Amino acid sequence: MHPDALNEALGHTSSDKRLEVLRRVAQSGSISQAARETGVSYKAAWQAIDTLTTLSGAELVERTVGGAGGGGARITPDGLQLLALADELAQARRHVLAQFSGHPGLAGGLGLRTSMRNQLPCTILAGIEQADAGLLVTVRLRTAGGFHLSASVTRESSDLLGLHAGLSVLVMCKATAVAVHPAVHDALPTAVNEMCSLPGRVQRCSSGARRQEVSLALDGGGSWVGFTEQGLSLQVGDAACAWMAASALVIGLS
Repeated sequence: MHPDALNEALGHTSSDKRLEVLRRVAQSGSISQAARETGVSYKAAWQAIDTLTTLSGAELVERTVGGAGGGGARITPDGLQLLALADELAQARRHVLAQFSGHPGLAGGLGLRTSMRNQLPCTILAGIEQADAGLLVTVRLRTAGGFHLSASVTRESSDLLGLHAGLSVLVMCKATAVAVHPAVHDALPTAVNEMCSLPGRVQRCSSGARRQEVSLALDGGGSWVGFTEQGLSLQVGDAACAWMAASALVIGLS
């Protein structure tokens, strides 16, 4: 496996269940058994294997057919190598973080590389709600400033990340998915999905041919970047609000 592929597959393994599913497959030789032991659905277990396979660029699990047990799954040498490397990385991570035990916030976003400029620490509130016949869940979140957001994710993603009330997470969003309006703007932008908002004040703005790119300093700390609609104009210091669909928010764990 290429080093870059290994980095992608192992970059965020301390917090979700994907590697745990792979580990259980190695032990039991069964996807369904691995799903039961990790507390996720059979579909989510296969999603975990598929994601790791895509990220690593190598076949990690082989289906076995026939036999007394009626078939199952067998981890490949590449899969075993990935697990061994994950164990080494976990041990090294614990060693490094122990050196910064007095500054836990410093390590929160380390190792995460993404094009999404909006990244905000949040806490999951009680009551992850099922939606769309159980295919999706709505995750209620609270920012450091006390404002509430809602993120819409698949049930399998929620299970694999182990989302629950009280968990600290990182909420991310592409700047291009954020519409910034003056604070006096009353009407919600038209959207099929539930909308979320974050209030703040303009700290930077760059004008383009038709709209502005605006960076808001959020109440309670942090910043959020988005774009104004054509014809709107904001100045540094103006009160404004960022709007985005719940489906545009991504939940990450460090």
